[in-house]
Amino acid sequence: MKFQLNYVCLALAAIAGSANALTLADVSAANTKISGFTLPKILLPELESRLHAITLTDVAVANPKAPGFVAPNVLSPELDLRLQATGSMKLDGATATTQYYGYINNGTVDAMIPVLGKATTPVTPVMEASKTEPDKNTYLVLEGQHGADDDYNYGTHFLFQGHESGDHGYITRINLDADGAHRVTLLADTLADGGVIPDIDGSTWYPFSGNLLFTGEEAATSGVGEGVVLLATADYPSTITKLDGVIGHGGWEGVQADSDGNLWLVADQGGANGVVNNKAKQSNSFVYRFIPKDKTDLTQGGKLQALQVINLARSAPIVFHPDQADADILSQDVKDLHTYNNVFKTQWVTVHDTATDGFVAFDANAAAKTANATPFKRPENGVFRPSSKNPFKQFFFTETGDTNLDTQAGSAYGGFGAVFSITQASPSANTGSLRMLYLGDAAHTGLDNIAFLNKDRLLVVEDAGDTLHTQRNAFDSGYMFDVTADYSVPTTLPVRFLAEGRDASATLDSAASGLGGGDNEITGIHVSDGNPSVWGLLGSQNPTPFKNGWRVFWTQQHGDNNTWEIVRNKTESGSNED
Repeated sequence: MKFQLNYVCLALAAIAGSANALTLADVSAANTKISGFTLPKILLPELESRLHAITLTDVAVANPKAPGFVAPNVLSPELDLRLQATGSMKLDGATATTQYYGYINNGTVDAMIPVLGKATTPVTPVMEASKTEPDKNTYLVLEGQHGADDDYNYGTHFLFQGHESGDHGYITRINLDADGAHRVTLLADTLADGGVIPDIDGSTWYPFSGNLLFTGEEAATSGVGEGVVLLATADYPSTITKLDGVIGHGGWEGVQADSDGNLWLVADQGGANGVVNNKAKQSNSFVYRFIPKDKTDLTQGGKLQALQVINLARSAPIVFHPDQADADILSQDVKDLHTYNNVFKTQWVTVHDTATDGFVAFDANAAAKTANATPFKRPENGVFRPSSKNPFKQFFFTETGDTNLDTQAGSAYGGFGAVFSITQASPSANTGSLRMLYLGDAAHTGLDNIAFLNKDRLLVVEDAGDTLHTQRNAFDSGYMFDVTADYSVPTTLPVRFLAEGRDASATLDSAASGLGGGDNEITGIHVSDGNPSVWGLLGSQNPTPFKNGWRVFWTQQHGDNNTWEIVRNKTESGSNED
């Protein structure tokens, strides 16, 4: 009891002088000493919230889009950026076809940007190397990692990511402690069987088996199937296998593990446009949970489930209707889902079980529809709300929407997306509830990657796309939401912590559609202390950004493909804390 009392005294001292009255709940039990385990500190929840409060100044406006103009990234003044990797970095362990962090050869060694003065015709256009778009980041602190140089010490701090564009996918590791020549290691650019790695979007660490997981949203340009979930070893060279016979094909994006070893997956597969509502799309994507047979070996199979939401009348599930795009786009159920303060009952429905269905690759989207799961309008990524006392009971996910200012769905029918939360008694519970935290609008749309900055502050970044950038004359932004706030109140708004700019390479690409790429995109927002144990699962501890080893990363996709670390602006904050 002595340890707990001292810890509470320290916490009380930290908030001394507060004008607000503070009522304290009881911490139900002390931590139990277990040999070999590092245990999280558990504070009274009221103290924890106060101690870890984060205030960021709102960036007043997004960067405007103007042809030929480069724009800088603008952050809240309390924050700053540190470049950790850029697309032109030569890879440690490069192969003939995969040589750079952000560029890939198109069969020949093309320049990274078009060469000025080079003649161009429709037959022989000016070419540039394809940009590979490093995507979702996963930060880990690991011992004994290797690279292509047997004599080099690669350090202990690493940032992993898959690449989602080019004629094949690949996996890289930014060695945060390393010099320039060893800064980024190519872990793999082929599957274990020699096959092509499909394009990759999401990633996470799965501590129960000591593997990385990567998700693919689309087929590679070589025509390699649909999106798959990949199982990868963390060290160099990485061995990568597909789990398409276990989890199936799908538009896989976000993936997170819970404390029971289940995987929560978010899939993004755009639906059909309506005939009348031709600027809007039918909801066509699902939220999944995979329950493994053996969490130490995911290849042994298990059950894939999809989320089913019961309509407000409590009479039937909200489902997909084939060949009824217009009716679904403007349905009452879709409107209800996108109405503040509505709370829906949820349950998980099994869509595939390897014990009865075998290990043949299958279409997870089609299976979810057959099982009467509930579709959403392009859900992208999800994350558990952190709690050191009651973790893995609340899962937040984003919905992108139609990424078109002219969508006939408007905000009311989810045309600009939303942020939702699923609440359950436990991560393996079969039932729960769904509510909407935030309804997107034209200024806050294309909601994509997501990460908790602390237990109450949720970072959500946009991927609105070039069309919407032009329509609204604004590039993407990153927002901080307070998950305890009531956003149905019109004056309650999220805080813009990042107004993304556009680098010179992306400005060129945006002007020349044949080059591909287009405007920069915010992706890979990630907050972690790198703990590779089960205790380090995202959601199991309350983050303390910029302290105690917690770090924040994001990638400015397209253009130069820069991966940044967000750090504290010490001049602004007057702090010398790491």
